[in-house]
Amino acid sequence: MIEEGKPLFLQIAESVEDAIVDGSLREEDQAPSTNELAAFHRINPATAAKGVNMLVDKGVLYKRRGVGMFVAPGAREVLLSERRTAFADRFVEPLLAEARRLGLGPEDITHLIADRAAHTPDASTDTNEGANQ
Repeated sequence: MIEEGKPLFLQIAESVEDAIVDGSLREEDQAPSTNELAAFHRINPATAAKGVNMLVDKGVLYKRRGVGMFVAPGAREVLLSERRTAFADRFVEPLLAEARRLGLGPEDITHLIADRAAHTPDASTDTNEGANQ
């Protein structure tokens, strides 16, 4: 799971975020401790703590004194909103720029995406799931 070239603390934060986004960690669930994360990933506990503290600063996790870290109410929506914005910046903006260069309008893009989605495995579950979020 460890990616070369990406800071470990960011990877730890992203792994916890992924668990929140996919629903395996729900609001008010206890998050893994820094020691658990460090042992699992075989890293220094201070590095794991840096990733967890980043999520606390972001308002995704909060600390219950003497008990541990917990998923904050609304954390999943915060992360989904953040990821949707990043998705638009990373994929939609370049798509629109290239579409303009090719003379494609919004309807053309919509048809291209719908056509590709119809020919993609699991298209029925993926498209319906995304529409409900």
